[in-house]
Formats: sequence, structure tokens, C-alpha cells
Amino acid sequence: MFFIEDDGIRLSLELERPEGTGPCPLVIVLHGFTSAKDRPHTILAAEAMRAAGFATIRMDLYGHGESGGEFRKHTLWKWVSNVMAAISWARGLDFVTDIYLSGHSQGGLAAALAAGMEPDRIRGLILRAPAFMIPDGAREGCLLGARFDPDRIPDSFPVIKGLELDGEYLRVAQTIRPEEAMDRFKGPVLILQGDEDDMVPVQVSARAAERYAQCELAVIPGETHHFDRYPEEMTRRIRSFCEKIR
Repeated sequence: MFFIEDDGIRLSLELERPEGTGPCPLVIVLHGFTSAKDRPHTILAAEAMRAAGFATIRMDLYGHGESGGEFRKHTLWKWVSNVMAAISWARGLDFVTDIYLSGHSQGGLAAALAAGMEPDRIRGLILRAPAFMIPDGAREGCLLGARFDPDRIPDSFPVIKGLELDGEYLRVAQTIRPEEAMDRFKGPVLILQGDEDDMVPVQVSARAAERYAQCELAVIPGETHHFDRYPEEMTRRIRSFCEKIR
């Protein structure tokens, strides 16, 4: 395990390499909202990448897992800043040939935003149920089942699992335009999506796939948001994509 800092916040990273010690590409793997780097579906995704010859960094983002920061004070921009810090750290590793980003749900959105900001440093994206609808929800006044006045942001608002978020989360989310990040990124993209996902509608991923310059959309029948019904199909798709783009 490694720790790096971003704006005074300590971030926990788990670096794992494929068999052999030669030069290879690396994927920075991001978890989702209220999750962490040690969740089973995230570990399985990273294992599939390593099976294809990629090193992986699973990281805990601001306010989650073993990283610093309060959950209620995390925002998408803080997460994107964390990802950019990890990219800078990874670029200093002597065995890394190319850097890719991967993320689940809100982590998928953060990965896409970071790739749009650093398209010259990111070779490709592997997104699982990316939550591209979060900014629209913040602008419309409905997010994660909570309703609010988008023109009068509350100081805090309740979210799932009895947790609360600071109103700054909504203020930041309202400013984000994922479409701009999609347009800036020209590398290969894989979007994995379950058609029984109750958090990210299939249409959200379908629209993103149409917007990206080169994107493969893989919809898994019967799969949920956390890819816990057919994990072998998720890993097969990831490994196949990685082998194709390496």
C-alpha cells in the first residue's frame, strides 16, 4: 500500500503488477459513491486488467475508505483532483508505458472528467455504470432520491445509508458538463452497463457511448449496478478490451 497527498489530504493507493516485472501499461481504478477500493467488484475488475498484462492502482478517494477527508465534504472536483494527483504519481513509475483510467458509478464520472482534462496523458477509459446523470440531477433538484430547490442549495442534504452531504457537493455538481469531457477525449473507451441497474439507467451509458469518438458499449442482461450477478461476464469483457487496446 502507498500513500500520496493531494492538497493536504492523504490518499490510499494499492499498486499491483501483472506477472513479470517488465514495462507495462497501468490502469488507475476508482470506486463509486460510499464505496472503497476493496469492494469485490472493483477487485475483480482490477484482476481482469492484470490478467491482460496491465498493472493496476486501486485508490480510495476523498472521504472514502482509508483516505483522508470527511465523507460529507467530498465533491466531484475533489475527486478529480485526487485522480490527477494519482496520474502525476503514476507517471513517475519507471515501468509504466501508458496510463488508463477506470471507474465505477461516480468514480466512472470522475475518471471521464479527468480524462477530458488530461487527454494527452490518458490512453483509454474503462467505465462501469458511469454516473453521468449526477450533474443534470443537481441542476434539476433531484439526486440520489433526495429532492431540493436547485436555486436555493441547502447547507446539507440526506443521501443513502443515512449519510449526509454538504451543499457544496451540489453546487460543484451543477457546474459540471460531462459532455465537454467526452468531446475532448479521443482514445478508446469501454462502457459496461447492466440492464437491471437501478441507479444508472442504460440510456445514460448509451448516450455517452454515442458521444465518445471511439466507444464500445457492453450491456450485460440481468446485471445490476454492482455487477454482482454475472461478475464473470464483466471480467471477460474487461480482459478482452484490454487485450485489444494494449
